[in-house]
Amino acid sequence: MDPFLSWTQANQPEWIAFLKAMVEVETPSGDEMAITRFADLLEKHVSDIATVKRVKGPGFGPHLLLEFDLPGAKKKGQILGLAHSDTVHPTGTLQKFPFAAKAGRLFGPGVLDIKGGIAQFVFAARALRAWGIPVAKKVVLQINSDEEVGSDSSRALSEKMAKQSDYVLVVEPGTGLSGKLKTARKGTGDYSVRVKGIASHAGVDFLAGASAIVELAKQIEVIAGFTDLERGLTVNPGVIQGGTRTNVVAAEAQVDVDIRIARLKDFNALDRKFRKLKAIDKRCQITVEGGLNRPPMERSQAIAAMFAKARTLALDLDVKLEESATGGGSDGNFTAALGVPTLDGLGMVGEGAHTLQECLLLDRVADRTALLAKLIANL
Repeated sequence: MDPFLSWTQANQPEWIAFLKAMVEVETPSGDEMAITRFADLLEKHVSDIATVKRVKGPGFGPHLLLEFDLPGAKKKGQILGLAHSDTVHPTGTLQKFPFAAKAGRLFGPGVLDIKGGIAQFVFAARALRAWGIPVAKKVVLQINSDEEVGSDSSRALSEKMAKQSDYVLVVEPGTGLSGKLKTARKGTGDYSVRVKGIASHAGVDFLAGASAIVELAKQIEVIAGFTDLERGLTVNPGVIQGGTRTNVVAAEAQVDVDIRIARLKDFNALDRKFRKLKAIDKRCQITVEGGLNRPPMERSQAIAAMFAKARTLALDLDVKLEESATGGGSDGNFTAALGVPTLDGLGMVGEGAHTLQECLLLDRVADRTALLAKLIANL
């Protein structure tokens, strides 16, 4: 049996205990005190193998940089791991959805996205130390506190660390119940389109009004038409609001729109379409705000080469590794856009992320942790 696999199997009870401790510190995005408690817990658990630096994330809590003390002589270059501490689950979720092991799975808020990935990275480092496997590069795990809400506070840090790195390993969950790695992600963005009309009494002075709602409805049809599935470009008008009362011709209305693009070169043309929106009723005014907040992670030759290496290493674990592309974004989008070889989806295998059925597969803990250790040792 592969030595890393045998070690991770033998140490799986400790792995589960570590994950349980992390999950039971709830960390909703934007709760600085909760994120700080999580940072305290994590620093205590890794103090024997890593130094921890805290970077201020105003409004979100500290971002963490864990530099591991791994075997090997003088190291040249750096491997950057990426994870995040925040989850979408509000405080109190544990009361109705506690950490639990049943039917070959581990359940709990954030267990898959992404605290299982953090446990995986830490135990991959422990496996390397246990076997005394020399590592050629410095290994740092960056844990951001605001990934689930756009990474505005942590983006600069991610890009700075990526520029100092030769490779980036992202421990977001794999795709599906086979745990496919992610070699491409769509870029993500948001637009707000606001319409200002003219209010009037709907019964007494109907013709004097210019309905912002009616105008917005027409604009939404135009906006939805920006979708181009052949180019991997989707535009989703997701939230609308407007008006005050049914007997008032609406003076204001707004739609919030999600965009996803597979290729960065398609963004400028899409942005121009939003900026050129014109009111059909000339009495109305249109204002457009927004843009791209995560560039796409496009599958490059360097990313393909990283996946090929991981696939070969996985064969030692009797795992047939596959790759995937996804419409969701991660902090790996930022690093890949800088040209730094980035491999995503290296985290745990499971399903139900962001729901009250979130879980990971127990029988994939050992091989995923072992694969990460082998990859770190071979980059």
